Amino acid sequence: MEFTKPVLAYAEIWPLIAVLGVACLGVLAEALLARPHRHRAQVLLAGTGLVAALVGTVVVGTRLDVVADGTARGVIGGAGSVIVDGPTVFLWALVLVFSLMGLALFAERKVEAGVSVFAGQAAALPGSDAERQAQGLDHTEVYPLMMFAIGGMMLFPASGDLLTMFVALEVLSLPLYLLSGLARRRRLLSQEAALKYFLLGAFSSGFFLYGMALVYGYAGTLDLGGIDAAIRNDSGNSGMLTIGLGLLLVGLLFKVGAVPFHSWTPDVYQGAPTAVTGFMAACTKIAAFGALLRLLYVGFGADRWTWQPVLWVVAILTMLIGALLAVAQTDVKRMLGYSAVAHTGFLLTGVLGAQAAGELAVGQVTSLQAVLFYLATYSFATLGAFAVVTLVRDSSGEATGLDRWAGLGKRSPLVAGAFAFFLLSMAGIPLTAGFAGKWAVFTVAMSAGAWPVVVVAITSSVIAIFFYVRTIQVMFFSDVAEGTEPAVVAVPSWLTSGTIAVAVLGTLVLGVVPGPLLELAADAGQFIR
Repeated sequence: MEFTKPVLAYAEIWPLIAVLGVACLGVLAEALLARPHRHRAQVLLAGTGLVAALVGTVVVGTRLDVVADGTARGVIGGAGSVIVDGPTVFLWALVLVFSLMGLALFAERKVEAGVSVFAGQAAALPGSDAERQAQGLDHTEVYPLMMFAIGGMMLFPASGDLLTMFVALEVLSLPLYLLSGLARRRRLLSQEAALKYFLLGAFSSGFFLYGMALVYGYAGTLDLGGIDAAIRNDSGNSGMLTIGLGLLLVGLLFKVGAVPFHSWTPDVYQGAPTAVTGFMAACTKIAAFGALLRLLYVGFGADRWTWQPVLWVVAILTMLIGALLAVAQTDVKRMLGYSAVAHTGFLLTGVLGAQAAGELAVGQVTSLQAVLFYLATYSFATLGAFAVVTLVRDSSGEATGLDRWAGLGKRSPLVAGAFAFFLLSMAGIPLTAGFAGKWAVFTVAMSAGAWPVVVVAITSSVIAIFFYVRTIQVMFFSDVAEGTEPAVVAVPSWLTSGTIAVAVLGTLVLGVVPGPLLELAADAGQFIR
């Protein structure tokens, strides 16, 4: 057998290599630098790496060549394991932009009296002498962990075969399991969240791996293009293919937080450090939906009549359960967690639309275009909302109980106003980015005949307005109950202030002028098959 040397396409994948390289340098910095110098060095190293990768992503995006069939732009590297095409570059840019905003929240020290929000020593038992002695320490290992997670997030939607996709899934997940358990305050709640996330994540990875085995048994390959060819040729046991696809979907639907695999979401969102929650809520959803789209559109596009009815049911349940359970929440972070579940349903509604421009009338957006745009609008609002949550505090730290937020609009109108604006965007109120995002995904679903799902989506949006408006009403029109300590807004550094300002600006601009980003998503083209 003649050996064919794989082409790695270094010129196209170097932003990914840069992020992973910076993560490795961060590990070396932890080993070689004295503790007082680590925080500044790690922040500078991570920030430089992310900016360089973002600039490189833009450069790569402008230089992608049209492939042979003329329908998409990109390059296949690593013997088909990594695909850098228009959607990949768009998703990379989103991940890197929101990772920079997340890095700013990680680096914030002013809010927590000169230290970070992360535990000084993760191995110390909560309430022990060792933990008290570590109170003034900084847990700077979080920065290389964050960079490894970002590297996995970039590889996930760029995976050209199921094995690479599984490796990317683990690379992005394992650091998040650790980061979720590193809160400086409420350590037990944080560690409980990390344990739940790890156990359920391990089960979902097992489902994904077993699904890979069954699909390989059907197609004889793990390459997405080869799987598509096998389906079109009807070359195997269709029952094995269906079960394998179902197990693959379990793994991916867990990562996006869809019902019935959503139970980890509110617990982890509440227990993890809020900076981690915001970073995870935005970037993980971008990466996971990118991988889900590539899996369904490239590998199983010819079998869409098998998976579309399943996604109909999952989308409907996700929207309804997410919205209804959010109504009952009295904790702001749990409310945002169930809100994220509902938004996963809205995104799945977009996945049900037409996949290619040739299936639509002139001027209509494709499903891929709508989902990419929605991911951007959602991420601005959710990351900005969690950035605001980091500032609302009482004597015990973050005050996430909704009753503590009563009267916040009178004490800190700018912060409360920014949070209200993010909530209105999540509700889909006109002139916010959320309205434009929902319009896009609802439109593509209607064009594909999924009008029952759209009806449920609109109903869920109406339900969601209740708990969003209720939170606004508590902030601006309620007084603190007698005997309840009111929450105050801590004075942040420019890091958190800048993050909130960018999120507000992005939410406003995409709501008023959505056209440029929609056109950019359209210019990204389709996945390479």
